[in-house]
Amino acid sequence: MLTTRKRTQLETVLAEYDADSAWFATPPAFAWLTGGGNNVVSLADDTGVAAVGYDGEDVVLVADHIEADRLREEELAVDATVREFDWYDETLESAVGELATGDAVADFDLPGAETVRVPTRTFPLTDAERERYRDLSRETTEVVERVARDVTPVMTERGAAADLAHGLRQRKIDPLVVLVGGADRSQRYRHFTPGDATLDEYATLTVVGRRGGLHACVTRTVAFETPEWLPDRFAATQRVAATALRATQRVGRDGGTAGDVFDAIRDAYAAVGYPEEWHEHHQGGMTGYGGREWFARPDGEDAVTLGSAYAWNPTIQGTKVEDTALVTEADVELLTVTGEWPTTSVDPVGDGAALELPAVMSRD
Repeated sequence: MLTTRKRTQLETVLAEYDADSAWFATPPAFAWLTGGGNNVVSLADDTGVAAVGYDGEDVVLVADHIEADRLREEELAVDATVREFDWYDETLESAVGELATGDAVADFDLPGAETVRVPTRTFPLTDAERERYRDLSRETTEVVERVARDVTPVMTERGAAADLAHGLRQRKIDPLVVLVGGADRSQRYRHFTPGDATLDEYATLTVVGRRGGLHACVTRTVAFETPEWLPDRFAATQRVAATALRATQRVGRDGGTAGDVFDAIRDAYAAVGYPEEWHEHHQGGMTGYGGREWFARPDGEDAVTLGSAYAWNPTIQGTKVEDTALVTEADVELLTVTGEWPTTSVDPVGDGAALELPAVMSRD
């Protein structure tokens, strides 16, 4: 059933574009409207195999007869009228075009309709979305932490990445990003796409997993022979991460922007003794139905919405801290936690109470 809150969000889309109906076929928007449905068959396609629309009253799913029954039975968490067409007679665009009367908007190339992006970045997560997010984040983290506990110094980055992808797939989680950096490449690159190098002294594992349209972002570090510099740098990176999370809460309360959070992050790098490190990698931002709904940048104007998910990922050479958190007026809830990984109480730089953040797992 379409909840009152989701219906209100859809009405907001119609009002924003002065439209009579809105149609969505990109996988993130399809999942957002259907309660986590998946319209993907080929990962190479930007548009899925079905579209879903809203006309102010009803939700309508449009698909050819190859896909309609499966989508109806397995991918719809909302009540919807299903309109089928023959794959050999029509395209998805022409079938939707017959139904999209009046002024229509769409997030795919629909003749006669204005092309839009679903403004999920402005919508707080619904209660149902929060529960799905908690499950996804916990399960994604369980996979990452299990692999991190099992890897060895002689394992290759590519081998560890294969274990991560396999574990995620077993839980019906799409492994959108899988990065594994051993001791050498973690220090040389911020995006350590897996290679044939062995892990050696320590390893950093980063994953973005997607299920039901939502994205869980998590990074963990495991050390076999802890480099002398690692504890201090990692602790500094943790402080930047804690600052980013607390600043998100403060800026959201004040009705501020992504640029305001970025200012706090930049100040935190300076306070921990690494004033230039923010130049070397993006700092993250709001997540949800995109890996990042927006990235924080200097003077960024995106709204910081409370009740949404955020994934900040500060780095200092050789270290990275990243978790997914639900930030509300009352709480910063780390979603990517299992209770099975070491943590540290971390004081942010000038922004609120300490947070318990994942630490380096030492296997010395």
